Amino acid sequence: MLQRLMRDHKHIAILLNILSDKLTRLADGNGVNFNLVRDIVEYMQGYAEHSHHPLEDIIFDYYSNKAGLANCGQLYNEHHRLAEASGSLIYSLNMILSDVVISREKLIKDLKDYIQLQQLHMEYEEREVFPLFVSTLDDNDWDRVAILCQQRLVDDPLFNDNDKSMFEDLRAHIDRVDKPF
Repeated sequence: MLQRLMRDHKHIAILLNILSDKLTRLADGNGVNFNLVRDIVEYMQGYAEHSHHPLEDIIFDYYSNKAGLANCGQLYNEHHRLAEASGSLIYSLNMILSDVVISREKLIKDLKDYIQLQQLHMEYEEREVFPLFVSTLDDNDWDRVAILCQQRLVDDPLFNDNDKSMFEDLRAHIDRVDKPF
């Protein structure tokens, strides 16, 4: 399960790099493919918020119970803030794609805040949360965690080979970015 979470983080980092590039272009006054930006945020809403984060929460609950600790709530609070930020950003993107005028400054701020929030969240997990899992949970614990997580396990709709039609434009963009010129 931990390898899956780390692989998800690697994939999310790829998408955040694309968003950072789009943010730079937008801040420089250049055009941006808002459909691509929306696809990334929709992926984050659909996969990260409905599978990845719940898996982390389940594992953290298990860890907290095993360690006899009261859960401080930071992980859950960050997951909630990320969901709010993506909802706000997707609203703005949908307005733009519906030809409703949104100020460039607001969009730049929302996108910058969203990227920063995502990056800080992953850094927190990798620096503080995941090492706790490694130091506390043994193979038997991970077997139990896998059973607890079973209902939340879904295939990653972007970084898998099952359905190439979902996020087709985003997948093509990632393939172009990853290939040397």
